[in-house]
This record gives sequence, C-alpha cells and structure tokens, in this order.
Amino acid sequence: MSPAILTKELMPCLQLTWSFERPLAFFITFGTYGTWLHGDARGSIDRFHNRYGTPRLPPNDLRESYERSLLKRRPLRLSQRQRKVVMDAIKEISREKTWGLWAVNARATHVHTVVTADWDGKKVRSALKARATKNMREQGCWREDYSPWAGRGSCRKLWRHEDVINAVVYVQYEQGE
Repeated sequence: MSPAILTKELMPCLQLTWSFERPLAFFITFGTYGTWLHGDARGSIDRFHNRYGTPRLPPNDLRESYERSLLKRRPLRLSQRQRKVVMDAIKEISREKTWGLWAVNARATHVHTVVTADWDGKKVRSALKARATKNMREQGCWREDYSPWAGRGSCRKLWRHEDVINAVVYVQYEQGE
C-alpha cells in the first residue's frame, strides 16, 4: 500500500507562511490498541518522561509484562483494507476542514500524518482517529463498540520548513513495506 502525499486536489492553496502562534504543521502519530507498550524494546514515552529532546524510556521486560497484563483485549493489527479506509478517511476530513495534508501513511500498528491545520494539534489528532473509526465502521471493517486506537498518541509541532520536509520524507519513504 502506498502512502499519500500532498497533491493539488488535497491542498490547493497552502502556503508555507504562518503566524508565530501556530506551527507550520503537525506531525501526528497514533497507534493501534496494545501494540506499543511501555517497556517495549523500541523504547517508549510516558506522561512522566515526555519532554522535547529527551530520550525514550529504555526497554524494561518487567514493565512491558505488567502493561500487557492490563490489556482488556488482544492487540490490534490493521488489515490492508482497514489501512486503506483509514488513509481515505484522513484525506476526506482534511479536505472537509481545509487542512493541508502533507502526508499520511497507515501501517499495521500505527498511523503517521503531517498536516497543517488551524486547530490545536491534539484536537486534530482526535478528529483523525474519530473519522478513521467512523469510516471503518461504515465500511464494515470495524464492528466493535470500542476504539481500535491506543489512548493519545504523538503530536509534534513543526515550526521550520526543514522539519516539515523531514517529517514528510519519514512518513512517505522511511516506513518500510
């Protein structure tokens, strides 16, 4: 599945000039339920260690085991069909809200987006997750009452043109197959 990137039809009039109060874009990531727990070998960030520029928490088998014991259901991996529906949903809401969608890539365990919006980044992230869930339900590929997503996610503010470009490249080309 190929990721999406900004096209003329997705954002006809975006200019990379913005006020000092708002970033040029947000780099938003949200994961599927139960697929990246604190203590994971990849490292993690929790609410007590969430400062810009600080390293991730190191792997911790004990903490990961504890976090796994708290899960209420099995971890979720998105199917190819679900991934397509999620990407289409994010493109759809971006058009409706006239947000500048620079890139979107739905993977089996997480979703990355780079988007310019005149909303708070956390509200954008919530709206993306809600629309993705709604569309999956409407298209019959999510029948559960609960959300497919992990709580929260990441929402980085991108203040420099270079940061936007680097985030788009990461989302578009550095996710593997």
